[in-house]
Amino acid sequence: MSGIAQKLASNQKQVAISEFFEKNKHFLGFDSLARSLITAVKEAVDNALDACEEARILPTIRIQISKLDPKKDIIKLVVEDNGPGIPQKSIEKVFGQLLFGSRFHAIRQSRGQQGIGITGVVMYCQLTTGRTTHVRSKIATEPTAAIVDIGLDTRKNKATKANAGREMWYNEDGSSKEHGTEITAQMKAKYQKGRQSVWQYLRMTSIVNPHAEIIFIDPEGEKHHWTRVTERLPTKVESIKPHPHGIELGQLQRMVSESNDLNLNHFLLNNFSGVTNRARKELCQAAELEGTRKMKTLKGDDIRQLLEAFQGERLFNGQPAKLLKPPTNCLSPIEEILIKKGLSKTIDSRFVTTLTRVPSVTQGNPFQVEVGLIFGGTMAGDKPVEILRFANRVPLMYQQGGCLLTKAIESVDWRQYGLDQAGGKGVPKGPAAILVHLASTNVQFTSEAKEALADNGEVMEEARKAMLEMGRGLRKHLEKKKKMAKTKEKFELINDILPAIAEKSAQLLNRPVPELSGSITKIMSAVICESTTEWNKETKQTDVDIVLFNYTTRPRAYTILATWPEKSGAKMENNDTGGRKEALGVWAWKLEALQPGERKHITYSLSGLERGDWTETEILFRGAQDVIGATKMDEKFLQEIRRQEQLFLEGENENTQSAQTKNESSPEPNPQEAPIAATAPVTTEIVEPAVAPPEGQRTLFGGDV
Repeated sequence: MSGIAQKLASNQKQVAISEFFEKNKHFLGFDSLARSLITAVKEAVDNALDACEEARILPTIRIQISKLDPKKDIIKLVVEDNGPGIPQKSIEKVFGQLLFGSRFHAIRQSRGQQGIGITGVVMYCQLTTGRTTHVRSKIATEPTAAIVDIGLDTRKNKATKANAGREMWYNEDGSSKEHGTEITAQMKAKYQKGRQSVWQYLRMTSIVNPHAEIIFIDPEGEKHHWTRVTERLPTKVESIKPHPHGIELGQLQRMVSESNDLNLNHFLLNNFSGVTNRARKELCQAAELEGTRKMKTLKGDDIRQLLEAFQGERLFNGQPAKLLKPPTNCLSPIEEILIKKGLSKTIDSRFVTTLTRVPSVTQGNPFQVEVGLIFGGTMAGDKPVEILRFANRVPLMYQQGGCLLTKAIESVDWRQYGLDQAGGKGVPKGPAAILVHLASTNVQFTSEAKEALADNGEVMEEARKAMLEMGRGLRKHLEKKKKMAKTKEKFELINDILPAIAEKSAQLLNRPVPELSGSITKIMSAVICESTTEWNKETKQTDVDIVLFNYTTRPRAYTILATWPEKSGAKMENNDTGGRKEALGVWAWKLEALQPGERKHITYSLSGLERGDWTETEILFRGAQDVIGATKMDEKFLQEIRRQEQLFLEGENENTQSAQTKNESSPEPNPQEAPIAATAPVTTEIVEPAVAPPEGQRTLFGGDV
């Protein structure tokens, strides 16, 4: 028996990570010919976008696919970008070594993290065609580009290289290429059209990366061009320290053993986010450890006690230690305006609504949910809505049914928001597309292929809340549109029939034609609101005009509210009517008396925006009489906006406090430290508008009768 045991032991050997993935390439997304091509394009484009954004360069990416041998499904893929380039010495490690990357230990939002993706493409090309991958890269400080053919020694997880050298690199117009990277790969793959295709992946990428210009030449030679719609790069993210709530025992043991800190006090302040001097003291007391304890003296039980204090299992004065939330400057959301521009440039529609939730935390990891809904236009009304899923600005193309983001959509009863949905469950039907994006420092996927998000209660709840809020916006739009259409039809009918009857009656009775203003007002018995939101070429501002018509027989009093993109940095100017800020992105004007037959204007301009950033203003009201063309203010909705604003302000304060804690050199408690106080909304005294009533009767849309 001992001989058998020794023989079995002698057969065991270390397996390189590259050798493992060579035999299990489906883990990386190379499980079918069509999917393999999408995976290869995805990895190359993701790398290009990340490199450009880190170097603060507006990305221009060119992708070309050619069929070298259609019978054997051999395809040539070329991806070129204008990023900063890769130094010659680093090329072989970037493209020829699995788990080589700069983001694995950084806690911040990024597309790639493990350092597997592009090396997996090199490995797949070598495995299916026996060919190396040609890389050309140029950095700005060098006159020529480095070139090399890269392969992968899967036994050693090490690059093999050939034909290394340097050459001049010219653009299509003959000018010298300043900087960038180009890869040329041959692989066994299949190009196909449809929802799960390279074209769809690039289309989705352009939606959530509106700052990027993407050019795609398909195997038939057709050129597809997604233009850049903003010059604004995504917010630059900062790496943060791990938060105590997200620490595991083994991780804490490693951090303690590798620590060079003087004592436990310094260890807690220097290595974790959310730990202030007060929190450091509470953690030490909860763990029953002295803050002056030397790190080398901490044993296994001590580390376990500290972890229990982190997780709130050990208490300080009967309560868990009070930790700040982790900073959110590690996240870079797309933002509502840019989501709207991205959707509008790729999908024809009549209505777009977007929403960015304030950052939240799960297991010590910051995350943020963004959603968008586009409705109407040329989209089919009898088919399921198109679902656009994204994680850290990367499209998720497969396993839609098993993804947390899809489950969040299915958890909403969309029937109450104007879409069809059998039994109130599943993906709704209608002429719409729903976008949902998760930005996080630690996206939990269901597999290494990064195709679907794993279940998470906190993320699910945030996504569901975002869907409900977005659904309310769609319902308001449809109701307002329906009421406005009926009112317009009624008004046009009255203006066609009543003047004709009055004129005919006057002729028969030989009397003058009577004044019809009062009669039309009695028949209409409605207050109507119209608004226009237009770009002013001369002032480079967005002009908003809100008009109220009182077609009732008595004076009316209202508070009119309008949304505006305050979160995106817009400023309200030329607001002669005054008013006050009701909440973040909501402004209010009080109209004390709108007389019968009177029309009142509210006008203002928005600066700090680009053309197309803000194309529609939502109008709301408070008052007894319904206003056609506006939505009655839901006070619960307003409370939610204020709650989101408060969370946003608290997050900003916590970012500041975390930065201050990071720079502290002494672990002594700060006597000035105090809980964050609630910030009251900014208010401005309401000015009574001075608008003269119109002369004579007006039509619904401003013309004379």
